[in-house]
Parts: sequence; structure tokens; C-alpha cells
Amino acid sequence: MKKKISLLLVGMLLVMVFAGGCGSKDEGKETKEAEAQNTAFQKAEADLEKALAPLPDKDTGVKLAAIESTLANSFWITMQEGYEAAAKEYGVSIDVLATDAEDDTDGQLDIMNNLLVKDYAGIAVSPLTEQNLIPGIAKANQDKVTVVAVGNGVDENAMKKAGAKIEAFITSDFEAQGKLGAEYIIDKTGGKGKVAVIEGIPGATQSEARKTGAKKAFEKAGMDVAAVKTANFDMQKAYDATVAIMEANPDVVGITCGNDTMALGAVQALKEKNLKDQVMVVGVDFIEEAKDSIVSGELDATVAMSPYLFGKAGVITLLKAIQGDELSEDVIWTPLSLVNKDNVDSMEGWK
Repeated sequence: MKKKISLLLVGMLLVMVFAGGCGSKDEGKETKEAEAQNTAFQKAEADLEKALAPLPDKDTGVKLAAIESTLANSFWITMQEGYEAAAKEYGVSIDVLATDAEDDTDGQLDIMNNLLVKDYAGIAVSPLTEQNLIPGIAKANQDKVTVVAVGNGVDENAMKKAGAKIEAFITSDFEAQGKLGAEYIIDKTGGKGKVAVIEGIPGATQSEARKTGAKKAFEKAGMDVAAVKTANFDMQKAYDATVAIMEANPDVVGITCGNDTMALGAVQALKEKNLKDQVMVVGVDFIEEAKDSIVSGELDATVAMSPYLFGKAGVITLLKAIQGDELSEDVIWTPLSLVNKDNVDSMEGWK
């Protein structure tokens, strides 16, 4: 009987050493730094494959599918690229589908139900909440379709009640992401002043954990969490939330956001109120738009992980489960890095 796989990627920091300097005397140092930039992602990818070894057989030709959140967010586009590149590498096919909005829980379940009337051997899911795809997972189990969860988890107790199960859970330490962002603000402000937190979708795994991580860090440092606002991972809603926060608390000095899309909305609101120099903003995901904003001196920082490698891990674990392989229950792997103006140029090639 095949052992249930529980792949937990617990947060640990990917430590990078960045060299600085200019002028001809530092050309050798800059060359070494450039080489390090080019190999950082390759090392992370190699570490993932080592953690998942033995790797599955290739060229089996099975059909896979993946369900993500909205592809309007570049984080999910990069994960799609990871899925598709891994499928090509392993000689299988994969169809990646997504909702139109990050809060369309019913629409995401509809996508899964539609996939289950087709001949997919396995489906990777990134549930919008911990419960919205449980009926689809239970149906997939009945149809003998392998299911893994990628990024976002599923409520274990609710699955048991529904008679549902997943074969693998590929995730990151989302609470550590929220903590890292808050700690950056704490460090830069000396732990003094009021702060605020803008969360994504209430009840969503990553949203709740990032909010909790940020709040715990601020409270431990003795900072006053003046407001916690919900913006559903939406830029305009984060813009509106930021306006409301600053009207009620004009002395706020920092805002952490549950993703970069919301962080960019917060930055825009602060810019228009001529308050950006007063308020630090930190996001999560390191999407391309966040990188550009950091380079231009607007967004203060973001917490980077690798959606591309999430997608690759999803394909590998699906194939291993389909082929009857086992994974260690305590595989630990994830790259997390705080990115700011000091090291953003050294993140070239990260995805």
C-alpha cells in the first residue's frame, strides 16, 4: 500500500553574500559576484531535486493538470512556467488553469470538477482557502486521480470528515515570510512607532500565516499595531485600505502587506498623499513589478520565495505519487530571502 506523502517545506533562510564596490580595482570581485548571481537559483533548484530524490521516471506520457489562483498576478504566472518546464523535462503534459480572481472560491471548485471528467492522472491544486476544494479532492479520490497541494494547504480535519486526502503538500513557512517583512521594518525604525498590516483573503492559508507572523513580530518588538486591514490580495483594495489607515493613524511608520500586489497599491496611495518618505512598505513574493519598484526607490522590501520551483516540485511529487514512490515525511526545503535596495541587483535570474 502506498504511504501517504506529507512534504513540508519549512522556512529557512537562503543566505546570500553580496559584494559591493566600483571601479577597476573591484572588477575581479564584481565578476565573482555576477557568477554567484547566476548560480544562486541553480543551486536552489539542485537542492530541491536532492530533497525529492529519487526522482521519478521520465517520458511516461501521463496527463497532469494544475489549478492556480488568478494569472493576473505574476507570482502564479511564474509558477505556471515551473509546472510547464518540469512537465517538458519529465516527458509528460500539463494543463494549468486559474480563476479570474483570487477570491473566486466557487469558480476554482468548478475548474476542478471540470478537470475530473477528463483523463488526467494527477492534479496539483493551490486552494484559495483551506476548504473550498475539498469536495473536488474527495471526488478525485473516488476517481483514482492523484492530488497534491502546492503552496496553499487544505484543512486536515475537514478532509477527514469528507473522506478526502492529498498525497503530498508542498508549501513554505508563510508565517516566517510575514515575520521577515515585519522584522525589516522593526530594524529600520528601531522598533519605534505605529505600524499596520494589510492581509489578503481572510481564512486563506498564506494570508492568515503572513498576517500572524507580522503581528507577532511587531508585538514582540513593542510596536503598536494600529490597524489590520483586509484587501483580498487586490491592489485597489490595498490602496483604499492604506488611505483609511493613514487617515485614522497619520503617524504610522510601516505597513506590511500579504503580497506584492497589495504592497504596490499601498505604495501608490502613500505617494499620492506625499507620505511615502514617512512610511515603509514591505510585501511578499518578489514579483517583477515589486523588483522594479524597489529599484526605483519606492517599495522598501519584499520577501522572495520561488514560485517556479513550487511548480517544479508539484510535477515531481505528482509523478512520484502516481508511480507509487515514497517521499520522506520530513523533507525540508525552501528558499526565502529578504530583498531590498541593497541586494535587489544580485537577485537576477531568481524566479
